[in-house]
Amino acid sequence: MTITFLGTGTSQGVPVIACDCEVCTSVDTHDNRLRASILIESPDKTVVIDSGPDFRYQMLRAGVKHLDAIVFTHEHKDHVAGMDDIRAFNYKQQVAVDIYADARVQTALRREFPYIFDDKGYPGIPQIEMHSIDLHPFDIGDIHFTPVEVMHYKLPVLGFRINDFTYITDAKTVTEAEKQKIRGSKILVINALQKQTHISHFTLDEAIAFAKDIGAETTYFTHISHRLGRHAEITEELPAGIKLAYDGLKLEI
Repeated sequence: MTITFLGTGTSQGVPVIACDCEVCTSVDTHDNRLRASILIESPDKTVVIDSGPDFRYQMLRAGVKHLDAIVFTHEHKDHVAGMDDIRAFNYKQQVAVDIYADARVQTALRREFPYIFDDKGYPGIPQIEMHSIDLHPFDIGDIHFTPVEVMHYKLPVLGFRINDFTYITDAKTVTEAEKQKIRGSKILVINALQKQTHISHFTLDEAIAFAKDIGAETTYFTHISHRLGRHAEITEELPAGIKLAYDGLKLEI
C-alpha cells in the first residue's frame, strides 16, 4: 500500500503575494506546501483523506486517474473546500464517489454544497454516495481504518490508523484512551504548525513531545505553517526518527 502526501501545509502556510518571508520566497520545493491531504493506494482502492481548496491541482500534480473515495477528518474549509472537483472522476468513471464523514461533517457538507444534495439533481453536479462514520473501525475495500479522535481546541477531529500507519491533522490534545489506538504504529504523521503557542494546533515542541510519547519508529510532521521556518533549517533541529513531511513524499506501508 502506498501513501502519497498531496499536501503538507495549512491555509496559514500557503505562499501569497503579500508575503515575502523566507519560506514563501524559498526556491526549495520542500517549502512549497499545499493544504494537508494524503492519497492512499492499495491493490483494491484509491482513497484520499480530505479535499481542501487545492484538491484539483493535487490530483493533477499526482497524476491520479481513478478515485474511489474521500474520507474527511473534519469540516474546516482547508479540508473540504475542493469536494466539488470530484465531478471529473464522476465523468470518467461513470459512478458516484464514496464519501465517508461523521454526522457533524455531513451537516457542514450539506450547508457548503447544497446543490450536491438537492433532490432536483441538476445536470453535471458531483455524484456522491454518503457513508456515515464514527469512532468504530470501517473498511473501504481492502483498506482498514481505525478512527482516532483528537481535539482541535474544542472541536473533535478524526485521525485514522491504517495498519501500522497513523495520520492525524489539527490536534492540540489527545486523550490517553485515543493514544492507545496510536501506540504500536511504525509510522506516525502529526501536525506541527509553528514554534509559537497556538490555541488549536500542536507547536513544534508539543509535536516532538507527542511523537516521543507515542514512540513510532518514524514520525512525520504535516499541516505546517510558513511560520515554522524553512524545511532544511527545521530538519536540522529535529531529533532522530522525526522528520518534516513534504508534498510528493511517498511511503510504503
